[in-house]
Amino acid sequence: GFSSFIVKEATEASEDQPVIMSFLASASGLIYIAGIVALLWALSQFFIISKIPVQSGGGASGESAGLISSGDDEATTKRLNEIYEAIYEGAESFLAAEYQVCFWFVLCFSVLIFVLVSWGTGWDLFRGLFTAVSFLLGAFTSMASGYLGMKVAVYSNVRTTVSAQKPGWTECFNTAFRAGAVMGFALCGLGMLMLYSTMLLFRVHYPHAKEWILLTESITGYGLGGSVIAMFGRVGGGIYTKAADVGADLVGKVVHGIPEDDPRNPATIADNVGDNVGDVAGMGSDLFGSFAESTCAALVIGSSIGVSSGWDAMVFPIAVSAVGIFVCLICSFIATHIKTVKAERDVEMALKVQLISTTILMVPAVYTAATTFLPDSFILKTVIGEKSLTLTPVLATFAVCMGAIGGLIIGLVTEYYTSHSYQPVREVANSCKTGAATNMIYGIALGFKSAIIPVLVLALVIYLSFAFADMYGVALAAIGFLSNLATGLTIDVYGPVCDNAGGIAEMAELHPSVREKTDALDAAGNTTAAIGKGFAIGSAALVSLALFGAFVTRIHHSSGNVLFSQGVNMLEPLTFAFLIVGGMIPFAFAAMTMKSVGEAAMAMVLEVQRQFDEKPHLLDENPTERPDYDACIQISTKASLREMIPPGAMVIFTPLLTGILFGVTAVSGLLVGALIASVQLAISMSNSGGAWDNAKKYIEKQSPDSELKGKGSDIHKAAVVGDTVGDPFKDTSGPALNIVMKLMAVLSLVFADTFYAINEGRGLFKTA
Repeated sequence: GFSSFIVKEATEASEDQPVIMSFLASASGLIYIAGIVALLWALSQFFIISKIPVQSGGGASGESAGLISSGDDEATTKRLNEIYEAIYEGAESFLAAEYQVCFWFVLCFSVLIFVLVSWGTGWDLFRGLFTAVSFLLGAFTSMASGYLGMKVAVYSNVRTTVSAQKPGWTECFNTAFRAGAVMGFALCGLGMLMLYSTMLLFRVHYPHAKEWILLTESITGYGLGGSVIAMFGRVGGGIYTKAADVGADLVGKVVHGIPEDDPRNPATIADNVGDNVGDVAGMGSDLFGSFAESTCAALVIGSSIGVSSGWDAMVFPIAVSAVGIFVCLICSFIATHIKTVKAERDVEMALKVQLISTTILMVPAVYTAATTFLPDSFILKTVIGEKSLTLTPVLATFAVCMGAIGGLIIGLVTEYYTSHSYQPVREVANSCKTGAATNMIYGIALGFKSAIIPVLVLALVIYLSFAFADMYGVALAAIGFLSNLATGLTIDVYGPVCDNAGGIAEMAELHPSVREKTDALDAAGNTTAAIGKGFAIGSAALVSLALFGAFVTRIHHSSGNVLFSQGVNMLEPLTFAFLIVGGMIPFAFAAMTMKSVGEAAMAMVLEVQRQFDEKPHLLDENPTERPDYDACIQISTKASLREMIPPGAMVIFTPLLTGILFGVTAVSGLLVGALIASVQLAISMSNSGGAWDNAKKYIEKQSPDSELKGKGSDIHKAAVVGDTVGDPFKDTSGPALNIVMKLMAVLSLVFADTFYAINEGRGLFKTA
C-alpha cells in the first residue's frame, strides 16, 4: 500500500536518480520534510522554555543560567507553583469536559455524514466512508492542536513571569514568543502531515488521475471536522473566558476598587484559565480550520489540474504551506537573536517585523515552489460556463502573493486601529473624560470605521485573483493569506501568555515592576491578537468564497452541467430571499453569544459578591481567608458547556436544512448573505473590543497628575466599562463569526451531492 506507493511515485519521477533523491525532490518530499522540521522546531523551542525553573527572585541573567539561591524567596516560589497548578487544573478540566461533548457530537455527526453522503452519491459507500473518516481526522487533529496549545501556554506563562523578574526585556519577551512558536509550528506541521497522509491513503483507492476529483471531494470532510471543533472551541472558550473576565472586572474594579488579578478576587483564577482555553485553544482550532478548508477548497477547484499535469501540480496548495513553514522558521530568528527586544518600545516593532519579513520572503519562496511543481502552462476548467483557462506558474504565484500582501495590509490597518501608539485609540481614551457613554460611542464608531480599508483590500484581492486565475485564484489567495500561519499563530499565542504572566505576577504579589513589564508586553499582545483576528477574518472571507466556488462547481458537476451553468442568478426570487436570510445569521449568532456571556457574567458577579458578603475579611489588606476559586471556575465551565451548543447548532443546521428543504439555489443565497454580513460584523466587533482594551491600558499608563489621571480615577472607571463591553465583542462574538462563514460554506460543500439528490437540487418543497 503506502510505502510501495511512495516508491512508485518516486520511480515515476525519474528512472535514473536514486529513489530517495527523487522522493525528496517531489512535492511529497517537501511536504513531509517541512512537517517534520516544524514539529522538531516546536519541540526544540519547548525544551528552551522548560529549562527556566519556576523560582521567584532576581537571578543571574543569561537565558538558562541558574538562579542564585539566596535571591530565591521560598514563600513566593511556593505561591507561584500553587497558582500555576490551579490554572493548569482549571484549564485541563474544562478542556476535558468540552472535548467530551465535542467527541460525542463528532461521532454522531460522522454517522450522519456517512449516511447522507453515501445516499447522495447513489450509495457510493466508499465516498461516504472516506468523507466521514476525513471528518473525524480533521476533528481530532483540531482537538489535539487546541489541547497542545493550552498545555504549552499554561506551562510557559509562569515561566514568562519568572523571566520578567530578571533585568532587561529580552528574556521575558523571548519566553512568551517561544511559547507562541511551539503552538504555531506544531499546529502547522501536524495539520499538514495529517491532511497529506490522509490524501495518500485515499489515493490507494483512487489511483488514477481521473478519480482524483472524488479524492478531493472526500477530503473536504477534513476541513469540516476542523471547523466544527473550532466552532465549539471558540464559542465555548470565549464564553468561559469572558464570563470570568467581565465578572472579575465588574466586582473587583468597579464595585470594590481592587486591582485586576488581585488574589482576593475569587474570579481571578477562572479569568486566567479562560485566557488559555479561549484565546489559545480556541484560536488554534480556528486557524487550523482555516488552513484545512482553504487547502480543501483549492484542491476541489483545482482537481482537474491533476488530470493534465499530475499529482505534484495538483497538491501545489499544500506545497505553499510547506514552503511557508521554512520562511517562518528563518524569520523567527530576527526576533529572538538578530534584532532582540531591549526596551519597551522594541516589543511592538519586533512582532510587526515578524509579519512583514515573512510576507516579503514568501514571494520568492512561492515563486520557486510554483516553478518547481507546476508545469510551464496548465489547463483549468472555469467555475462558470464550459471554458478552460491556461495558467502559468507566474499567475499562480501572483494569486498567492496577492493574498499574502492583502493579509499584511489588513494586519497593519488593524494595528493602526487597535494599538495605543496611534490616534484612533487615543481618541477613545480621551472620550472617557466625559464618562462611559462617550467611550461607547467612540469605540463602536471606531469599529465600524476600521472595516472600510480591510473590506476594500479584500474586494481588490478577490477581483484580481479571480481575474487572473478564476476561482482557483481566490482559493490560492486564501492560502497566501495563511502562508505565514506559523508566524501568525506565534504572535497570537504570545498575547494571552503575556496576559497570564501579568495575572500570575499580580496574584503572587511580586514587585510592581514585574507587572509593569508584563503589561507592556501584553499591550503589544492585545494588538497582535487583534492583528491575528484580522488575518483570521480576512482569510475566512476568502476561504468561504473559495468554498462557495467549490460548492457551485460540484453542483454543476453533479447535475451534468445543468444547474449553475451561468453561475448563480441573484435575481432569482429564492436566491434573493435567502440572501437576506443569510445576512441575518451572523447577527443572530452574535446576539446568542453576547447574551450567553452576559448571563454567565451576571452569575459570576453574584457568586463573587456572595463570597465578599460571607467572608468580609477577604477585602482586608492582608486577608486571613482564601476565596473559593473553584466555585467561580464551576460557573464558567457550566455556563460555557451549556451555552456553546445552541449557536453552534444553529450554524451547522441552517445550511443543512436549507439545502434539504429548499434546494441548492437557496443555499447559494444563504452562503453569500452570511459571508457579506459576517465580514463587516467580525472586523468591527474585533477592532472595537481591541481599541477599548488598549484605551484602558493607555489610561493606566498615565500618571495621576496628568490629563487622563491614570489608574483608579473616574476616567479609568469609564474606560473599564468600555473594556468590559469590548470583551465579548473581541473575544467571543467577533472571532467566532469567521467560523460562522467558513463552517456554513464547508458544510454545504460536503453535503452538495446530498442536496442535489433531493428532487434534483430543488429540495423537499420543490421550490426552485
